[in-house]
Amino acid sequence: MTALSTAFLFLILQFPAPPQNVRAYDTPNDAGNSITITWDLSLDDSVVSRYEIYRSRGEPSVDSAVAAGSVLRGSTKFEDNSVENNTPYFYFVRARADTLYADSKWSAAAYAKPQWFHTGRKSALVILIFFGILLFYYLQKAKQGAELYVRRIAGLEAVDEAVGRSTEMGRPILFILGLGFVSDIPTLAALAILKRVSKKAAEYESEVIVPCYDPVVMTAAQEVVKEGYMEAGRPDLYNERNVYYLTADQFGYAAGVDGIMVREKPGAVFLQGLFYAESLILAETGHSIGAIQISGTTAVTQLPFFIAATDYTLIGEEMYAASAYLSKDPLSLSTIKAEDVAKMVFIALFVLGVVLETLAVITGNQSFHFLKNWFALF
Repeated sequence: MTALSTAFLFLILQFPAPPQNVRAYDTPNDAGNSITITWDLSLDDSVVSRYEIYRSRGEPSVDSAVAAGSVLRGSTKFEDNSVENNTPYFYFVRARADTLYADSKWSAAAYAKPQWFHTGRKSALVILIFFGILLFYYLQKAKQGAELYVRRIAGLEAVDEAVGRSTEMGRPILFILGLGFVSDIPTLAALAILKRVSKKAAEYESEVIVPCYDPVVMTAAQEVVKEGYMEAGRPDLYNERNVYYLTADQFGYAAGVDGIMVREKPGAVFLQGLFYAESLILAETGHSIGAIQISGTTAVTQLPFFIAATDYTLIGEEMYAASAYLSKDPLSLSTIKAEDVAKMVFIALFVLGVVLETLAVITGNQSFHFLKNWFALF
């Protein structure tokens, strides 16, 4: 091709202007392995179809550069999440318009590394420190023998009443752990309640029946019931066959438990753990046989059915407080006390923030905005 034809070709083809001021730096507030690249748009951004980002490891070299990714026209930022930590990387950005392109200059070396702290989560740190102080304070009070008041939970107060009533009627106690697995926190909380029920049943020489949905939960329940009988000093009354595996089918389990209720006619039924569509079926059957029922779950969608069909209902984290509440252990109660006080403080701060924002909008006083933003830290 002659020099004249080459010059004529450059006049016809319009190469886009290259991007400017390419900067590469470690992505902030991450776990490493990421570098952020920014640049100024090409002066011919209107004809650019996309921006391609290339990187070179160790030294800036076009021959060793590999594509890190691409973004659409108008973009000025890209995160490269496929780099190694503490390794120098150089970048350039290519403005492409169909088959034509123009490359920027190389950026300075950038190193990816993990950060110890996420600076955007200072509020979490403040909350953690505040709760730690409260917990330490109430732990110290508990060690000094101070009585810690925790509000009355009717469902837990009725545990002994339910076991006693069932004993007076000469009927067994039925404990249903729901459809959860041993890895589910509600199931663990239910096992803690089962231990208290088993201990009280052993003291009254009553029988506890625990049909299980999961074999692993069955094994855990057997140990919990056995421990409860041993703590009551009546290991001879423990019958391992009363804690058994039923089925892992949801409605098969519900039908099986309903059959146990109709045949055994327990005087007290405990529905504790994770429940789904079978919750009302179980609760209605328990109501039909005249049993006193104490339910508890963290499944919000099932709570209305339990509230309507059972005598007492543990709502949400009331289940988690059951172990400390029933044992009355001061050290365990101190954690609940610290959590309750922290909740009250945070609710008060939230309400105060809403009031300050309302005043700022009504009066137009910017000082209220400042105070509201400060309280928003929490």
